[in-house]
Amino acid sequence: MGRHLLTFLAPPLAVCRFGCPGCCAAPIAVFWLAGITALVYAFLGGPEGAAGVSPGTLALGAGLWAAAWMWTLLTLRTTEEGCAEQPPAALCRALGAQPPHSRRQG
Repeated sequence: MGRHLLTFLAPPLAVCRFGCPGCCAAPIAVFWLAGITALVYAFLGGPEGAAGVSPGTLALGAGLWAAAWMWTLLTLRTTEEGCAEQPPAALCRALGAQPPHSRRQG
């Protein structure tokens, strides 16, 4: 899967694979999962429990996903600044998606 597509579809995995996983993988995963949860909840009626889609909850989910995506883009652009000293995040170790430079070291 291409770097840009992975950055959009699964931001935490993109940070683990192409960025500095010790920096931001876990908080990006929280934003991304909250966005997915809000999107699913929006299609179930949202907090109002109305029939159909809840537009406010849909906007919240899209906004959280967009925040995770943009945060991932910024993290990947600044990946070389002090990344070598930081150990991979537990999330990345659990996924087995560490960047190539941390695989060579350890």
